[in-house]
Amino acid sequence: MLAAPTIPAGAEPAPAPGAPAVQPSAPAPAAPPAAESAPPAPVAASQPARVTNTFWYTDRRVALWVDSPAMGTNIQVQLLLARDWWAKPKEKFPQLITLDGLRAQEDQSGWIINTNIEDFYRDKNVNVVLPIGGESSFYTDWKEPDKGKNYKWETFLQSELPPILEGDWRSTDVRGIQGLSMGGSAAMMLAARNPGFYKYAASYSGILQMTSYGMPQAIQFALRDGGGYDSMKMFGPPSDPAWKEHDPYLLAEKLRGTSLYVSSGNGLVGPHDKPSDIPMLATNYSGVGLEILSRVTSQQFAIKLNQLGIPGQAVYRPSGTHTWPYWQFEMQQSWPQAAGALGLTNDHPACKVGFAKAYNVNKDVLGECLTPVYGVPGGKAQDFRGGRIITGPKGPKMVGGGIGGEYVAAGGPGGKLGLPTSDEMPTRDGKGRVNTFEHGRIVWTAKDGAKVTK
Repeated sequence: MLAAPTIPAGAEPAPAPGAPAVQPSAPAPAAPPAAESAPPAPVAASQPARVTNTFWYTDRRVALWVDSPAMGTNIQVQLLLARDWWAKPKEKFPQLITLDGLRAQEDQSGWIINTNIEDFYRDKNVNVVLPIGGESSFYTDWKEPDKGKNYKWETFLQSELPPILEGDWRSTDVRGIQGLSMGGSAAMMLAARNPGFYKYAASYSGILQMTSYGMPQAIQFALRDGGGYDSMKMFGPPSDPAWKEHDPYLLAEKLRGTSLYVSSGNGLVGPHDKPSDIPMLATNYSGVGLEILSRVTSQQFAIKLNQLGIPGQAVYRPSGTHTWPYWQFEMQQSWPQAAGALGLTNDHPACKVGFAKAYNVNKDVLGECLTPVYGVPGGKAQDFRGGRIITGPKGPKMVGGGIGGEYVAAGGPGGKLGLPTSDEMPTRDGKGRVNTFEHGRIVWTAKDGAKVTK
C-alpha cells in the first residue's frame, strides 16, 4: 500500500478503478494569505503573477498558489504532470485546462473529488491544469466584486497563468480547455473570446446560450442557488452588452479553426441515476432540469456551428442527468479528439518492465509501466501507474503516493535525502508508512501526512 497523498479533510476522492486503496490523510497547507483583505481595483498587466507556495501531493500531482494581481489574492492551481515529466526532464508538454462546475470548492477541484482524472491521465503526455475555486464565476472577469471576491478569471487564465506554466512548468503554448456545466460554458466562451489561444475546447453539459429568452434569469437563479452570487455584478442587467459579449452561441464564428466537442444528456434517468416513482424521472430533480437546459442550448449551439460551416463533434446521450459520472465518461470519450488537437494522436507508453525482482514484489501497487528506464542522479528510475522504482545503494526500491510527493519536494534523487534504501513499509507502531533514504527517511501518518525525518 502506498501512503496516501495529503488531501484536505472532506475532499477525499474514491479510489480510481484499479488503484490501490489509500488511508485517510491530513489537510494540505492552507493557501498563503492574500496580499490585501479587501478586493482591489484592477491592476496593470505589467504586474506579473507569481507562485507563492507549492505542495506535492504525489510525484505527479502538485498544487501551486499563484498570487494574482488582478484578483488580489492567491489562487490555487493543481497540475497533473505529463507521463514523461521525469523521464524526459528537458521536454515540454501541451496543456489541458480543466474547469470545474458552479459549486467549485476552494480546496479541491471537483474533478479530483468525483472522477478518476488522476488515473486516467497518468499515461498521457499532457500537463492537466486544474484551477481551484471560482464558485459561480463562469471563469470570467466580473464587473464588480461579490461576496468579498474580485473575480477576474479570464485575466488570470489568459494572461497571468500562462507565463508561469510555460516558463516554469514545462508547458508549451499548445493548449486545450474543457469543463463541465459552468466550466463547459466557460471553455467555449474563453476559446471564442480568445481566438487561436486554444487548439481544442470541450463542453460537457455546458449552457451554451446565455442571452436567449429567459436565460439571463435562469443564470441569475443558478448563481443565487450555487453560492448566493449576483449576476448583476458579473455582467450587469440582461440588457448590458456584456451578456452578448460572453455568449458562446453568439461568438460561435470565432471558434473557427478550434477542435470542438460538445456533449449532454437529456435529463431522463440513466445508468448513473436513481429512478424515482415517476417513470423515466430520476430523483436528482435539479440535475434533470439542468441537463435538459444543457441539452437544448448545446443543440442550438451545434446547429449554429453547422450553419456557419464550422466542424465540431456533438454527442447527445439518450439519457442521463447533470451529475459527475457522465462527465467522467465524456472526459474519457473525448480524449482521442483532444489528443489529436494537441498533437498527441500517436503518443502511447513505450516500455517494458525493468527491475523485475523489485517490480514483482510491488506489482499489485505499481501496475503497468509508463516509461522506459531512465537516468537520475546517482542511479536509474522507471515510472509506473502507481509509483516509481529508483535504484539506490541497496538496489531498486519503490517510492510513491504521498511519500513520493514529499520526496520530490525534498529534491528527489539529487536532493538532500539521496537515493531510497527501502521500499515503502509500515512504521514500527503500525500507524503509518515509511521509506528510508541514504540521508534520512519520510514518514507518512494520517494525521500529519508525509514528513521528512532524520
